[in-house]
Amino acid sequence: MKKRTPIATIMTKEVITLHTGDSLDKAEHLFKKHNIRHIPVLKGEEVIGMLSYTDLLRISFADAVDEEDDSVETIVYNMFTLEQVMAKKLVSVTSKTTIKEVAEVLSKKEFHAIPVIDEGELVGMVTTTDLLNYMLDQF
Repeated sequence: MKKRTPIATIMTKEVITLHTGDSLDKAEHLFKKHNIRHIPVLKGEEVIGMLSYTDLLRISFADAVDEEDDSVETIVYNMFTLEQVMAKKLVSVTSKTTIKEVAEVLSKKEFHAIPVIDEGELVGMVTTTDLLNYMLDQF
């Protein structure tokens, strides 16, 4: 295992994003359509938060909804804005941050995804699943 491998080698480069004016219904649709669990939230081009599928589950019955039915409306989503539900205190890394450093951050925190930001621009995202897959590839 290489000790100085940059996170850019394993991060997701084509990141699904939300914008501050987007609805929680749209977020749920994106989670299900792309089979993902974390979506960075942008204000313009700046990453200002992270929404996880767990955040939605806390305020709704989204897990009880048929995953194939995109037409289901959850009334509770109308009671909250995206900015009220998303995590705001973000930790980010650059594409040159090592895989080891990212693993250390994720092992100590209670979140499972980190945006990768170079010079103020979102260039990727890394999750605990990316790290596990990297570790498995080493064997």
